[in-house]
Amino acid sequence: MWQVSDNERYSGDPRAGGEPIHAAGGMGEPAAATGGSADAADIASTDMDANPSNAPPVEAAYAGPHTGVPVEPAPAAIRRLEDEVADLRDKHLRLAAEFDNYRKRVARERNELSERAQAALVTRLLDVLDDMDRIVAAGGAGDAVREAMVLVDKKLRKELEAAGVERLDPVGQPFDPSQHEAVSTIPAPDPAQDHVVSATFQTGYRFKGQLVRPARVQVYSTHGAG
Repeated sequence: MWQVSDNERYSGDPRAGGEPIHAAGGMGEPAAATGGSADAADIASTDMDANPSNAPPVEAAYAGPHTGVPVEPAPAAIRRLEDEVADLRDKHLRLAAEFDNYRKRVARERNELSERAQAALVTRLLDVLDDMDRIVAAGGAGDAVREAMVLVDKKLRKELEAAGVERLDPVGQPFDPSQHEAVSTIPAPDPAQDHVVSATFQTGYRFKGQLVRPARVQVYSTHGAG
């Protein structure tokens, strides 16, 4: 029997006498020389970065009456803006008025607090002022110490008056229960002197118009002594 070697049977070279190798579907056949395919040409000719030729410009998508975006008429827009401006102006005026009221209230409260602190200081000085009155009233004429005390008392009272302290010695004035405290009464020598202060037992004081201590007084009365 005639036998062939494996090299001869499966050689791809016809000159070697072997059978050519055939792949399924003719894959072993060389492809015919052809030009570029039509599909490849279409893909290559497509510019992926450019807008499609039939797409509208970006600006056109938001312009025109058929975009679906509502357009506010000019008169309505003007009225709306004017209303907004008027509302903001009103809010600004209210805020300015509230701030002005707040500033005035703070200033008033600060002033009242300062006056209360000063009035408290004057109250603590009342005993000292009473002692000065007693020393000045009890000293003898020609006493150097008394004269010095009188000068000190005048200077002190001048400074206190400049600060708003007012001394109350209402002898000869009508009795005022809001400013005076009646300690006793004596018969009035004349009916015209009824309810007139006859003597002051303790001086009263006011600070900036506010009573710090009422004056303790004796009052004439036509209804008899008390």
